[in-house]
Amino acid sequence: MLNKMSDASFVSASTAAAPTMSPASAMDYVRLMKPRVMSLVVFTGFVGMVAAPVGMNPVAAACSVLAVALGSGAAGALNMWYDADIDAKMARTVSRPVPAGLVRPDEARSFGLIMSALSVTLMALAATPLAAVLLAFSIFFYAVVYTMWLKRSTAQNIVIGGAAGAFPPVIGWAAATGDMPTDAWLMFGLIFLWTPPHFWALSLWTSKEYARAGVPMLPVTHGAAETRRQILVYTLIVTPFALLPVATGLGGAIYAAVAVVGGAAFIWNAFRVFFSRAGDADAPQDIGRAKAMFGVSILYLFSLFAAILIERVLPLHFPLTGGV
Repeated sequence: MLNKMSDASFVSASTAAAPTMSPASAMDYVRLMKPRVMSLVVFTGFVGMVAAPVGMNPVAAACSVLAVALGSGAAGALNMWYDADIDAKMARTVSRPVPAGLVRPDEARSFGLIMSALSVTLMALAATPLAAVLLAFSIFFYAVVYTMWLKRSTAQNIVIGGAAGAFPPVIGWAAATGDMPTDAWLMFGLIFLWTPPHFWALSLWTSKEYARAGVPMLPVTHGAAETRRQILVYTLIVTPFALLPVATGLGGAIYAAVAVVGGAAFIWNAFRVFFSRAGDADAPQDIGRAKAMFGVSILYLFSLFAAILIERVLPLHFPLTGGV
C-alpha cells in the first residue's frame, strides 16, 4: 500500500517513543474521533430516524443516536491510526493526535476497535438488527474499504468512499422501522452525490499536500482543470436529484424551497469555480472561489436535512405531491 512501507519508520519511532510520552488527555481522544465529521453524521442519522413514519421510544432513540456517534468516532479513530504516516506530511493534519505524538498508534487502533464493538452492540440492543448491521458495515467501509484501500490507490477514492458517510440516514431510518425504503435511500444518494464536489473543492487548495503525501486525489492525478470540471458535473447531478424527495413526499413545501434556492447557489458557485483557475499554481487569487464552494456545499447539505427535520418536528410538512 502506497507509502506504508516507506513510512514504517514513523510508526516505529512513535512506538519507540511511547515510554516517554505523557498520557493522552480526554480531549486528545475526542479529537481522535473527528468531532466535526461526527456532528454531520449524527445530524443526518437523526434526520433519517425522525423522517421515518414510525416513532421511537425516546430512550431507544437516544441510544441509537449515541450508537451512530460512537460508530462515527470509531471509524475516525481507525482512520487516524492507519493514516498517521500521511497525516504527518500534511499541514492540515499534522497536528492530529497520532502524528503529533499525543496518542500512540496502537492505542488509537485499540480505541477504534473497542468503540466499534460498543457502537454496534448498543445499536443492536436499542434498535433493530438491521440498523446494527448497517452501522457495522459503514464503519468497515470507511476504515477498510476507503482508508486502507481506495484512498491510496485511485483518484475515485472520494467518489466510492463517500458511501460511508451516506449511510447514517439509512441507519437512522432502519433503527426506527427495521426497513430501508426508497426515501431512506434518497437521503443516502443525496449525501453520496454531494460528497465529490464538496471534497474536491477542498482538494483544490490542498493538492500540494496530497501530492507530497502520495495520495492520488483528483487534482494530483488529473490536474486542477479536470477537478473543476468534475465539480461542476457532480453539482449538476446532485441538485436535480435533491428534488426527488419532493416527488416521493419525503420533502414538502419548505424542503422544495430550500432545494431550489440552495441548489441555485450551489450551481452558481460551481460555475464560478469552473470558469476560474482555482488550484492552478500560477493563479492563487482564484482559490477563494474553491473555498467559497466548499463553504456553500456544507450549508447546502445541512439546509436540506434541516428542512426535512423542521417539517417533521414542528410539524410543517405540506407535501406537494401524493408521493409514490
